[in-house]
Amino acid sequence: MAEDGFFVTPIGFVHCAGRYRFEAPRQGVFAANTGVIELVEGHRYEEAAADLAGFDRIWVLFVFHLNQTWNVRVAPPVAPPGRRIGVFATRSPHRPNRLGMSCVELDKVDGRRVYIRNFDLLDGTPVVDLKPYIPRADAFPEAAVGWLAEAEAENWQVEYTDSFLAESSFIVSAGGPDLHNFCEVQLHHAPLDRQRKRLYESMDGTMEIGCRTWRIRFAAEPVRRRIRVLGVRSNYHPEELAPGAMDRYGDLPVHRCWHEFQKKRKGGNE
Repeated sequence: MAEDGFFVTPIGFVHCAGRYRFEAPRQGVFAANTGVIELVEGHRYEEAAADLAGFDRIWVLFVFHLNQTWNVRVAPPVAPPGRRIGVFATRSPHRPNRLGMSCVELDKVDGRRVYIRNFDLLDGTPVVDLKPYIPRADAFPEAAVGWLAEAEAENWQVEYTDSFLAESSFIVSAGGPDLHNFCEVQLHHAPLDRQRKRLYESMDGTMEIGCRTWRIRFAAEPVRRRIRVLGVRSNYHPEELAPGAMDRYGDLPVHRCWHEFQKKRKGGNE
């Protein structure tokens, strides 16, 4: 024990495709991903994890390694309009000790590798403990949810066109961000909140939301509280994709692949 607190040492680290904050779903239950927790060598952690086999879910306690500060009140992705919530009443990463917990699906355990599915962790996340999820002890479906009940009134239905799904799938396969997951995080709740989202209006009445160097086009029906996601476009101009252009964000190869992909889809008429 330190003079003013406790030392916490990682027992392992998460390896997965998600690297950026926006790629983390609000909760693991909203995710559709796979990854592995690689336990640190030399501590017999593989023996400690061996009997997790047979559990469908486990609790992962971890450190929000991308955060350095904390806030007394925060604005979670799902919150009543204009309201900031005390951080202890949220699962925000902006916490005094940066500790998080997530209930994830367990795929299998193979020595020092714990394979997981459907989680809200990012690549490189330090893991500090693992515990089994026990339904009769850990699940209370009738429990009151405080301010979340008010926030749910702002939820929208999100639908995806086949064209968008094909485009977002290609971008992931080319090494780009998961834009489908981005939409799941950003468009289900208060999708037209300009203070928290990079929104743009198009001449045809549709809208776009910015995600790094990409823009996602969607149509909004406020009365029905419905979003229809239509497609993706690169936010680079053609001259910015030319050979030798400065690659400020390290993603020009993905956008060049995207440009060729779109040309083939449209019969090479671009």
